[in-house]
Amino acid sequence: MPQPIVAVVGATASGKTGLSLDLAERVGGEVVNTDAMQVYRGMDIGTAKLPAGERRGIAHHLLDVLEVTEPATVALFQEWAREAVADVRSRGATPVLVGGSALYTRAIVDRFEFPGTDDSLRRELEAELERLGSRALHARLAGVDPEAAAQIQPDNGRRVVRALEVVALTGRPFSASLPRLEYADPLTVQVGVDIDRPTLDERIGRRVDQMFAAGFVEEVEALLARGLAAGRTAPRAIGYREVMGFLAGDRTLAEAIEQTKTATRRFARRQDSWFRKDPRTVWVAHDDPGRVEQAVRAVERLQG
Repeated sequence: MPQPIVAVVGATASGKTGLSLDLAERVGGEVVNTDAMQVYRGMDIGTAKLPAGERRGIAHHLLDVLEVTEPATVALFQEWAREAVADVRSRGATPVLVGGSALYTRAIVDRFEFPGTDDSLRRELEAELERLGSRALHARLAGVDPEAAAQIQPDNGRRVVRALEVVALTGRPFSASLPRLEYADPLTVQVGVDIDRPTLDERIGRRVDQMFAAGFVEEVEALLARGLAAGRTAPRAIGYREVMGFLAGDRTLAEAIEQTKTATRRFARRQDSWFRKDPRTVWVAHDDPGRVEQAVRAVERLQG
């Protein structure tokens, strides 16, 4: 029997990284990153990427695989991650997926097939996005696919464009192509880290302060020199866009710090909401001394 697939999920700053390492040690696992921004080389401080010296000798996959000028798509990440999972299992190890990107996690563990794309249509929609703004296109999407519009933030122009493209190409709602709550491999378990909102908000505030104290502004300056602003995906990362605004003179450093905290807290709420809707998730309390044992038992139940 192949090794199970374990996904550690939950809000940013909830303690997923520590649990994933503890779990990997207990079940003979290797970590597969599912964070959309940790795939970028040099985006370390702002993504809370675990330094190599703190990985406890556990192999990590899908970190530092792209330059900041290269686009990252869910479809491409799905391909990479499933290859990494297969590779880990081929060596008798257990893949432990961890990261904050809910859609990326779902794309890996669930049945999720991507509709095709059309370059000319995409360029046309992107031109409209530039001219009209994401909220105008989001309103159009709400008219043709209310379910998809309800799941996509109005300011996420890239996803709005993709949804409109799929509707135009397939004649079906974009929501019909979203992942179903059906594991691609039945030997899959998701372990969620449960944390109360006040504690999470405080952790996020502390983490952001530590990021800036650790040289986050300098990291962004170095990445700008490598073409960060020209990228399609990387510049959208929370914190990076706020620091870029500070460096451009659009806001003060204090404003950039506070805006990063606010955006991160908002993102954490969306993450939590997404994972809470999945009844398959086994939840463990972030501060429960027995959380690792609970997670291990969830994996063992899967193996019978």
